[in-house]
Amino acid sequence: MFMMPPNYRSMMQSHSDLIRSWTHMFAMLAESQTVITLRVLGMAGFWSVSRSENHRMFAEKLPAMTEAMFAASMAGWRGQSPALIAQATLRPIRKRTRQNSRRLTRRGPRIPRY
Repeated sequence: MFMMPPNYRSMMQSHSDLIRSWTHMFAMLAESQTVITLRVLGMAGFWSVSRSENHRMFAEKLPAMTEAMFAASMAGWRGQSPALIAQATLRPIRKRTRQNSRRLTRRGPRIPRY
């Protein structure tokens, strides 16, 4: 009879945690590229953006990175696996990229008036 290793459940959980963290990372990368593209189009005048977009672009970085570093530190102190530490680190950054992506895509292209 085939016997599974005693830590099979934890091994499969760590694999699913790793896959989940990779999925979150790739989603964040896609959303951040969307935000960068829409902001550059806004600077060029082809996408409708608010006047405060250039300020927001820089002002949101420090709070997001601080929150991500704190979340990573707390996950490490709790003794979580590296995959869960990565998820905790990405969560605040991904939250902001998702919000920015949704906000900017709703605004739509800027139609020039003649």
